Amino acid sequence: MASNDFLSQDIKYLHGVGPQRQAILNRELNIQTWRDLLEYYPYKYVDRSKIYRIDELEGTMPFVQIRGRILSFEEFPMTPRKKRLVAHFSDGHGVVDLVWWQATQYVRKSYKVGEDYVVFGRPTVFGGRYQFTHPEIEKTDEVEPATRSMRPYYITTEKMKKSGLMSRQMEKLTQTLVEKVGKAGLPETLPPFIVNPLHLISRTEAFQLIHYPAGPMDVQKAQQRLKFEELFYVQLNILRYAADHRRRYSGYIFDKVGNVFNDFYKNNLPFPLTGAQKRVIREVREDMRSGRQMNRLLQGDVGSGKTLVALMTMLLAIGNGYQACIMAPTEILAEQHLATLRGFLENMPLRVELLTGSVKGKRRQEILAALSSGEVDILVGTHAIIEEPVEFRRLGLAVVDEQHRFGVAQRAKLWSKSEKPPHILVMTATPIPRTLAMTIYGDLDVSVIDELPPGRKPVYTIHKYDSQMGSLYQGIRKQIAMGRQVYIVYPLIKESEKIDLKNLEEGYNHLMDVFPNYKMSKIHGKMKPKEKDAEMQRFARGETQILVATTVIEVGVNVPNASVMVILEAQRFGLSQLHQLRGRVGRGADQSYCILVTGNELAKETRMRIDIMCDTNDGFQIAEADLKLRGPGDLEGTQQSGLAFDLKIADIARDGQIVQLARDEAQKIIDVDPECNKTEYSMLWDRLRELRKTNINWAAIS
Repeated sequence: MASNDFLSQDIKYLHGVGPQRQAILNRELNIQTWRDLLEYYPYKYVDRSKIYRIDELEGTMPFVQIRGRILSFEEFPMTPRKKRLVAHFSDGHGVVDLVWWQATQYVRKSYKVGEDYVVFGRPTVFGGRYQFTHPEIEKTDEVEPATRSMRPYYITTEKMKKSGLMSRQMEKLTQTLVEKVGKAGLPETLPPFIVNPLHLISRTEAFQLIHYPAGPMDVQKAQQRLKFEELFYVQLNILRYAADHRRRYSGYIFDKVGNVFNDFYKNNLPFPLTGAQKRVIREVREDMRSGRQMNRLLQGDVGSGKTLVALMTMLLAIGNGYQACIMAPTEILAEQHLATLRGFLENMPLRVELLTGSVKGKRRQEILAALSSGEVDILVGTHAIIEEPVEFRRLGLAVVDEQHRFGVAQRAKLWSKSEKPPHILVMTATPIPRTLAMTIYGDLDVSVIDELPPGRKPVYTIHKYDSQMGSLYQGIRKQIAMGRQVYIVYPLIKESEKIDLKNLEEGYNHLMDVFPNYKMSKIHGKMKPKEKDAEMQRFARGETQILVATTVIEVGVNVPNASVMVILEAQRFGLSQLHQLRGRVGRGADQSYCILVTGNELAKETRMRIDIMCDTNDGFQIAEADLKLRGPGDLEGTQQSGLAFDLKIADIARDGQIVQLARDEAQKIIDVDPECNKTEYSMLWDRLRELRKTNINWAAIS
């Protein structure tokens, strides 16, 4: 049985990897060791058992292989330095062209006229003849017999292709390594009491079958084992961390409801609480009087009333003689929270202050002094709150808005602000699918507000094409005539910022011509904060009827009178972003509309996004769909938090069942061995330590 050190050997010691290949693998794919290559999994498998004749080819076929010989080569200049190389290839039943734009010298050197080859690629028709662009070519005598129909395919970069390191060469290297693994055998990383009941194959077999399956069943068995193992250790790490934290830190006991809470409930509550809000407040109350430190994630769609729940949680802390703080990711959001809280607490004897980077000098000193003496009840701010000089007299609760910008390192700083760690309530308006929440925020208990306040009508979403702008403008005029206001949003993407801003300016001028009788505001990210605020305020006060903006309004001021959200070039936005923008309207009691405008030609995935938006207002359904379409790495915000370990094969979006299974198994272990010291589980704890040493991401939540 090989030791784990076996896989930590440098990639240069593998047969077939010389200094040049080592440098390319290091640089392009970060493959440094044998383990890295073994964990560089194929992205697809293709059936290579059938050889087609040239006269059987059709233009709609996917990848196929043909066998024959090169008749001649021709070169066609494209630019002074670049040539297109064409090889005429025949199998006796017809002729096809093999075409290369890159690595033409390598091709000329490697393949000879008159020799027999097997060609693999996708046939397309050009100039009345079939052609294969950048096909794979092998000598007939090097092609393996068709015993193994499934061929693995590996992603390779442009630079790799230029130096002749394509999928086929990667396959050969992997094959050499897998044979070594088969001979040596790898140590197990999961004990029999987990592997056997779940019918998982051994680790050695999994690596063999993932790279060299005989058929689809082999791929499935290998993936099941490797995905489970990966997710199991992620979950074990999270649950170990959470159990450890619970054991080490007791929380403040808030057993009173207190007068401030009751006064607010009787006199200041702006509208009756929904059933979901009441349920969450009960869950919070249970946490806060249990003696454990609360670590709770509060999820709720835009407009579901999370801020009100957070405020009532703060009032519970204040009623028990403690201070509270709320942190937002940006200054503009912190200022909005301040305005909202002060609005809710009107005429109540509570002091709410703001601390951000812009609060300087004497004013800053005053707030800091009042904070440490206990005169400030609630501090609103950005993450500047957790920096060194800020001292609370008795911090009992910290509310964190938008968790994804706030990892464990920041939470630890917060805990140091008081003698016991304060209770923590984390709010997010980006609904997170369960499987993702379990993995990214696995150490937090989750509460969900899944009802909208009474009187709120769901936003009606319509899709229109560019060619229908005339009827859209008519609809806008109608709404403004009824006294409503309208947002018109242009995309602003970093890569094309200049063009986007130009489009916004041109669009604004065009809209001035279309709506000469209405007043308009304009906001984009390049404006100074003061200018943005002033424009936003004009719109909020109803002085302008139309606000033309880029996505800076995603998180912005509440304007209950705004009832129409027009999103231009909607195909350029992700689902979560569209949903966030839509949440800016529908804040009042009137029916609101969101209009998604696109060109006529839409890619299949884009059409799916637009259809989902028109079909549902449910943020969780949208997040689930977004996760499936884009993968977890692209979800708004999740890229910052990442996972504790890099996932090489599991996909949280698509492997929800395995995530759940891994979590259940990890929970069983923690339940019977909370202190992680029982000998029968030593294999698991050793492996976790090993993983944490090599590839843990400390910026992640756990």
